[in-house]
Amino acid sequence: MVDSESTALPLGYTAMLIYYIFFQFNFTQLIYNLIMAKLLIVDDEEKIREMIGKYAVHEGHEVKLASNGKEALNLFANEDFDVVILDIMMPVMGGYDTLKKMKEIKDVHCIFLTALGEEYDRVYGFDIGAEDYVTKPFSLKELMMRVKVILKRENKEETKIVVDGLVIDKNAHTIFVDGQRVDLANKEYELLLYLIENQGKALTRESIINKVWGYAYDSDDRTLDTHMKLLRKDIGDYGKYITTIRGVGYRFEKEI
Repeated sequence: MVDSESTALPLGYTAMLIYYIFFQFNFTQLIYNLIMAKLLIVDDEEKIREMIGKYAVHEGHEVKLASNGKEALNLFANEDFDVVILDIMMPVMGGYDTLKKMKEIKDVHCIFLTALGEEYDRVYGFDIGAEDYVTKPFSLKELMMRVKVILKRENKEETKIVVDGLVIDKNAHTIFVDGQRVDLANKEYELLLYLIENQGKALTRESIINKVWGYAYDSDDRTLDTHMKLLRKDIGDYGKYITTIRGVGYRFEKEI
């Protein structure tokens, strides 16, 4: 028979154990390491994409591989990815064109792989929606750390945007006006979200059309005015926060 009193830890040791568990154990690092993602890795060099893929799987991520932009777009159109790791210099379809076409389908985080070191190339990549650059040759560990930084930032983003009585729930894809749910058409929702996420900024007609309708959109831009008119009507009194900037575009600005 085991004497329960003899096996009990002294009070001092128990306190030390509790201290270690709650104060010394790095829960932040544990959570950080558990952030997994679905990655699309696109590079025409088989050795590089296989190497990145194996390392990413080792880190716990799910991975799909593509050897050029066209292959990547086929995968991207049918599956959801958290981050795309995309080489710039590829045959068939290069990285810049591939990212543009991806953005027409849906938004995604992108890290460019490049042998290009010019500032212009980096600026252009950021302009079309890339979030980071890694220059070849690169460290696999550093690349995965950059992926984790994007994922951590994504997890910290607010899922609700509140401006007075106007509430956008990005997870639920819903809008509330003074506590009442308002069902917006998809394009109106995207318009409002883009405007409100860029409060105070003058957004050109071209940038709005590219964001909401995509780069392939070639219809009469009066369609934008029509949707904006409907949006203002649907959000009631908050429609006055959307101001027209003659000759430029629109701005969402809360009245002071």
